[in-house]
Amino acid sequence: MGVFSRKVTSMANNKGVLMKKIRPILGITMGDPAGIGPEIILLSLSTPLIYKICKPVVIGDINILETAKKYTQSNLILSVIENPDKGIYKSGSIDVINLSNLDPESILPGKPNEESGRAMIDYITNAIDMAMCNAISGIVTCPVNKTVIKMAGYKFPGHTELLAARTKCNDFVMMLAGEKLRVVLVTIHMPLKDVPAVLSVEKIYKTIRITGKSLTERFGFKNPRVAVAGLNPHAGEEGIFGDEEEKIITPAIRLAKKEGFNVSGPYPPDTIFYHAAKGHYDAVVCMYHDQGLIPFKMQHFTNGVNTTLGLPIIRTSVDHGTAYDIAGTGQADPGSLIEAIKMAATHSKQMLKNY
Repeated sequence: MGVFSRKVTSMANNKGVLMKKIRPILGITMGDPAGIGPEIILLSLSTPLIYKICKPVVIGDINILETAKKYTQSNLILSVIENPDKGIYKSGSIDVINLSNLDPESILPGKPNEESGRAMIDYITNAIDMAMCNAISGIVTCPVNKTVIKMAGYKFPGHTELLAARTKCNDFVMMLAGEKLRVVLVTIHMPLKDVPAVLSVEKIYKTIRITGKSLTERFGFKNPRVAVAGLNPHAGEEGIFGDEEEKIITPAIRLAKKEGFNVSGPYPPDTIFYHAAKGHYDAVVCMYHDQGLIPFKMQHFTNGVNTTLGLPIIRTSVDHGTAYDIAGTGQADPGSLIEAIKMAATHSKQMLKNY
């Protein structure tokens, strides 16, 4: 049993005190060592606020982090610890679980290789295992690259699929979340031409169900309002521009309503995001990747958070890539990682409140 679980057990009778005092331990995976992950970690953890809301432990490579200090002009003190229980968790220092010993001269910024690919997968799998045994309260992931994952010999297209496989979870969805807009994807990484054939009543219903439950359990909404976007222009215009709304999407919404979810739609995709950003809905269920991510990134390009709903563990992530073009320059923006850490801390406390 990890430190967080022991505190839950010993203090569960006084939730008010617990909620004020607890700082959940969060594992921050370094991502691709050749990307901007090491830099945004240093920049994020130089923010004293982070240490007031959580205990961040970096799961990665201390050699790469030490090199990244030069790029970011950081004076943070890096300390290797064996497990999360041993951390100091004090502003001005960073606790690191060192899982690789990469040579900074062979792992250059913007130049990923097979070795860096194996390392970034190792960081993730170890973090998942720590979360599953409650050694940490949640995972915050820095960016990885799908091509490099494949180069290292793994078949997973990204973090989400690896997380699902490692936790043996079949029912999961991806949410992109910000202050104004939250979008959830029914389909994720696939060619647009394949989307209509993959959509089904069950798949859309499952996405609505996981979204509604997570908005309550993790975000704290009492009666979350979920909107569903149509697939076609004008949500099909009563079959003129396509019949997926009538045959697939509407039946899924009806099924979710019968289960008690506050869900409505399907709405025309060209208007629903405007209304959601104005606060009329708590999340929008989208049929495909770019339908949700284009409006989301218009609102939250530098401070959006990617989180996986439905998993047995808390996982948040930056909503951007490895940015090889600026790796090693010190120009990376840590805004998304800061927000991802804050969200993971909030979700950990919300789950504790539900305990």
